[in-house]
Amino acid sequence: MTTTSHSSIPSATTEFYSWRNYRCAYEYYQPNQASDTPLVLLHPIGVGLSGWFWYRFCQQWYQVGYSQPIYNPDLLGCGDSDMPHVAYHPTDWAQQLNYFLQTIVKKPAIVVVQGAELPVALSLVQLPDASNYVKGLVLSGPPSWAVMTQETSTLKHKLAWNLFDSPFGRLFYRYARRRQFLRSFSSKQLFAEPDDIDEQWLDSLRKGAADTASRHAVFSFLSGFWRQDYQQVIASIQQPTFVVVGEEASSISREGKLETPEQRLDYYIKHLPQGQGCKIPGRNVLPYESTAAFVSVVADWIDQQKLTEFMGQE
Repeated sequence: MTTTSHSSIPSATTEFYSWRNYRCAYEYYQPNQASDTPLVLLHPIGVGLSGWFWYRFCQQWYQVGYSQPIYNPDLLGCGDSDMPHVAYHPTDWAQQLNYFLQTIVKKPAIVVVQGAELPVALSLVQLPDASNYVKGLVLSGPPSWAVMTQETSTLKHKLAWNLFDSPFGRLFYRYARRRQFLRSFSSKQLFAEPDDIDEQWLDSLRKGAADTASRHAVFSFLSGFWRQDYQQVIASIQQPTFVVVGEEASSISREGKLETPEQRLDYYIKHLPQGQGCKIPGRNVLPYESTAAFVSVVADWIDQQKLTEFMGQE
């Protein structure tokens, strides 16, 4: 991708829209000379996580001179969006994103998905009216193939939600948002290098978890409402898809602990009709811990897609 050095970084504007009578937030980056297909970023769900997860990515993207407009929405229950007391399913967030793409973005976009929010993107591309608005997918650190292709019990999900949606859950959330716990969890499950767990990361998590209503989205994720067998869905994706896996990628779930990063990447590429991918240094939060490398490979892939389109038009 052609870049210009010393490019100015556009400031993000926070804007709001209404979906199902909820107030939803997003940040919008618009370069002075915006071009090409916009990017829509899909943040992970977890204690204190929301659209701020992508700040480093956005800064690096423009710092090296890329010019795509970027939309960075907060999913319902996260960040500056409303936080209703409900059990969230991937289809709920997919419908929110579908509305966002059609009414705010209003043109085909490349959706960049972090981690276990992949089921949301899979639900999105299955919506019949969404196919015209998703031009491509980038999967950052997707879950292990074993996790994504194993059906789990709906009853088990409901029982887990009922446990979390209780005084126990409120107490657990207060414990989980402690700085010591956040640092320990990040070291054990997310980052390849403990030194990369900086104050910005921990401060942002604590700030994002300050409102206890944010626990509903987190507990929906922990309850496993997203756990299904997605193999056929993945095999049906018609959009070009780029998979980025960390060289030290790991899995929280026991089903995926024996899967190597190489195997994970191979499984996805093998089953995606238009799948490509690569490994880069890092573990499970690549846009944050390995920002420059992640931006570089994503930009190269987008350039490749543009060249393919150009060649196809000749």
